[in-house]
Amino acid sequence: MVGFLKVLFKNVLSGPTTDPYPLGPTFIPPARFRGKVKIDPELCMGCGICKHVCASGAISIGQRADQSGFDITVWHNSCCLCANCRVYCPVKAASLSNDWHNAHPQEQKFEWLERQFVPYVSCAVCGVKMRQLPPAVAKKLYAPHGKDFDPEHVVRLCPKCRQVEDAKKHLLEVAKHEHNETPEA
Repeated sequence: MVGFLKVLFKNVLSGPTTDPYPLGPTFIPPARFRGKVKIDPELCMGCGICKHVCASGAISIGQRADQSGFDITVWHNSCCLCANCRVYCPVKAASLSNDWHNAHPQEQKFEWLERQFVPYVSCAVCGVKMRQLPPAVAKKLYAPHGKDFDPEHVVRLCPKCRQVEDAKKHLLEVAKHEHNETPEA
């Protein structure tokens, strides 16, 4: 009994061993901490890879009924912080924040989510509704094309119209090249 009282007295003098949050300051998580998932709608292409690699099924992508775009929903209470969405996102639209405040009351579990809207735009040539190609992705894909690359024009084209335009440019280059190689009589 005396041994127990010594340990009890020592623990009372040393203070609490738990984190004082929310009543006092707390530790700051390291920079590589995996917190809440964030989706950047400016970068998102809507490919759905994040949804398919999500180990816990916390990410859902759904088209709006009015065909104006699609919603990406991340259920934070289902997320297992695996970071697969961040690793596999081809345009780095998915990221994990350092926000480590994950506790919430049970009655708020259906409100604890992040929803981002990604709008559709009309193709500048054919008018079909599509997700605009993010400018960063367009620069990466079309930078080798050189000076005749106009990022403002390319991002407003649907994939089919981009293919047609690329084919026309390629045919012009081939014709120019053949014209320069023809021997003069």
